[in-house]
Amino acid sequence: MVATASGKSVTKHDARQDVQNIGVRWDKKMSNNCAAALLVYTMLQIFFVLRFIEAKGMSIAPYFALVLLVAVIIPFCRNFERRWATMGNSSLSQQSIAARFRSDQVFLWALALGLPLLFAGLIKAAGTLI
Repeated sequence: MVATASGKSVTKHDARQDVQNIGVRWDKKMSNNCAAALLVYTMLQIFFVLRFIEAKGMSIAPYFALVLLVAVIIPFCRNFERRWATMGNSSLSQQSIAARFRSDQVFLWALALGLPLLFAGLIKAAGTLI
């Protein structure tokens, strides 16, 4: 309690208490994971995959391919965000929600890290066949 100049007491606002009452914001955590995974995925595409699809000369085709490859993962990220926007209102226990979150998080990061390697392998294989 804090005493004011008029002698009335008011309660001090404690931000930590509000956070504890709300609980874990699973939708926010998944949104942050999607944003980070999309950033890492894009950087891997730029610095790793683009090296395999660059052609001799000044062709713009590799950059269109890069945009297409980045566009591939966006629907997956959006689906994860939609799913977790409603997950907080479910009647599941916090442990069950945490386990589902971890499962989705692992799958999301496997996509973000694995797809660039898969694309590079496919491009390399196609290059050896041609």
